[in-house]
Amino acid sequence: MSVVKSTLSDEGRGIVGRALQGALVDLVDLSLVAKQVHWNVVGPRFRSVHLQLDDVVASARAHADTVAERASAIGVPPDGRAATVAKTSGISEIGDGWVKDVEVVRAMVEALSAVIGRMRERIQATADPDPVSQDILIGLTADLEKHHWMFQAEAH
Repeated sequence: MSVVKSTLSDEGRGIVGRALQGALVDLVDLSLVAKQVHWNVVGPRFRSVHLQLDDVVASARAHADTVAERASAIGVPPDGRAATVAKTSGISEIGDGWVKDVEVVRAMVEALSAVIGRMRERIQATADPDPVSQDILIGLTADLEKHHWMFQAEAH
């Protein structure tokens, strides 16, 4: 049952709802992973990596809110609960304890790459049923690609 009625067809809402839910989970997990390594990064590039991670967290959290609100607007209840994120995220798990700056950079390049790949699939999937949601996904993917570029540059 949907409390909010969408102008999208049921099929379109289903496609877009799955895309937005997947995006939400990836963004929530990305913010959590980035914050976890933010607290535990060590090494000679501590400060630059530490600050760069805060940028990723802020970006992921802002986009997660936009994605969740878009899902609500089309009549799909967003699910950002910890259990849902843990069960359905496509980001590799980060170990506990201190993490060397070079490992943090490598992990962030991998996490961002994985999320960007899935976002691009969602962009394709939402093109016909909902260009509005597609536009949101395009914008956030551009931001993620900027972070990806910056971490790659940090790695070399």
